[in-house]
Amino acid sequence: MSRGAHIVLLILTLTSVVFILRLVRRGQLRAKYSMLWLSAGAVLVVEAASPAILDTVSGWLGVAYAPSTFFMGAIALLFLVVIHFSWELSRLEERTRILAEE
Repeated sequence: MSRGAHIVLLILTLTSVVFILRLVRRGQLRAKYSMLWLSAGAVLVVEAASPAILDTVSGWLGVAYAPSTFFMGAIALLFLVVIHFSWELSRLEERTRILAEE
């Protein structure tokens, strides 16, 4: 990617992190969920600030096209988020059932 694309990616990532922090501050996003998004944002900021890291990780994984490593990581992160939310939903359904029985 070109230097301009990395700058745009860095600006978008920093904007996303600031947006998440504002949601937490206003009470619109719980802190336990924000930690997941903020940790992902921190990784993205590091990758955007230093594109050589992504190239190095791609080399370790044997991936020829570095941006595909970025997308693979993003898909893995989203998969973990879906699993976490499914777990939370199952837990809340169980609590609701117990409360309704009482």
